[in-house]
Amino acid sequence: MKVLTVVGARPQFIKASAVSRCVAGAAGIHEVLVHTGQHHDAGMSDVFFRDLELRPADHNLGIHGGHHAVMTSRMMERLQPMIEAERPDVVLVYGDTNSTLAGALAGATCGVPVAHVEAGLRSFNREMPEEINRVVADHVSTVLCCPTNTAVANLRREGFECGERAGGRCVANVGDVMLDVLLQYRARAEHASDVVGRLGLRPGAYAVLTIHRAENTQSIERLRLLLDPVARLSRELPVVFVVHPRTATLMHSAGEPERLARERGLMLVPPLGYLDFLQLQAHARVILTDSGGMQKEAFFLGVPCITLRDETEWPETVAAGANRLAGTSPADLRDALDASRPSSSDLEAFGGGCAAERIVGLLQRRFS
Repeated sequence: MKVLTVVGARPQFIKASAVSRCVAGAAGIHEVLVHTGQHHDAGMSDVFFRDLELRPADHNLGIHGGHHAVMTSRMMERLQPMIEAERPDVVLVYGDTNSTLAGALAGATCGVPVAHVEAGLRSFNREMPEEINRVVADHVSTVLCCPTNTAVANLRREGFECGERAGGRCVANVGDVMLDVLLQYRARAEHASDVVGRLGLRPGAYAVLTIHRAENTQSIERLRLLLDPVARLSRELPVVFVVHPRTATLMHSAGEPERLARERGLMLVPPLGYLDFLQLQAHARVILTDSGGMQKEAFFLGVPCITLRDETEWPETVAAGANRLAGTSPADLRDALDASRPSSSDLEAFGGGCAAERIVGLLQRRFS
């Protein structure tokens, strides 16, 4: 069986590391790894391949920059002849990025079955590009690997018959591959990373902030709406702002980013590798983010999370009281911080750390 895996962004490198490792240890499976180039610089790509021991890509398309439609169409233009030449049994995609959409559409257009890892997630906000990407990827996929029962229920409401052979599709709750990776590397991060001391922080006495979603970085005015209440919180708790390249570009367009941060008492740091970032999150008092992946990682680590959005694709974290939705114009993060609490994480609800094994088993049963 040949699997052609399409990755291109930081979250996909994390997820693919678990599945690719499991594929490498399975008999009768050959993987062709394709990197679209969506995240291409050392801080967003190379360091993750190194930290997570992900083998070099067989093909790197080098495609990055440009608007959603431009980037996706350029990726598809390169992927389709590659898929036709490689003749895989299945195209494997992860998550909700432009690389996900391009890989899913290219596979489906070539008549090759598509397997979507992290299927069934819904924020129910169609203004998010990520929501469109994940919905389209699901509806052209043959194998839908859901991370939770909620994701399976979402697909069922959209008319999917759930089960391994239902309606010609496989729809199954396999668990969350990001939990697999976190459990594997948590102890290593504790020993290998000195990021907390390096930044002059005290464990449990700082906040971690990230902002990168398109709706929050469309204008400097929108970004300021988020940073101003964070500034009030920073008077009593150091805030480490890990700046995504998209956010950095916006801040540069409005003037010196260091000045914007200094006015609000924030500590700016560039993107971190997986081990450093895992360690930074693990010892935080609270995580402030618009990232779906960080909401989960905070939950897995037992760290309170405040989500700078009006909705989430991970409602399980909110139901557990570990994640508070503060909206995109939060009035008082202090109230949200007071109301949040560490999670007593039910890791079994996210697969218990065995998702990659289940995904590979599902692919073997379907395509071997």
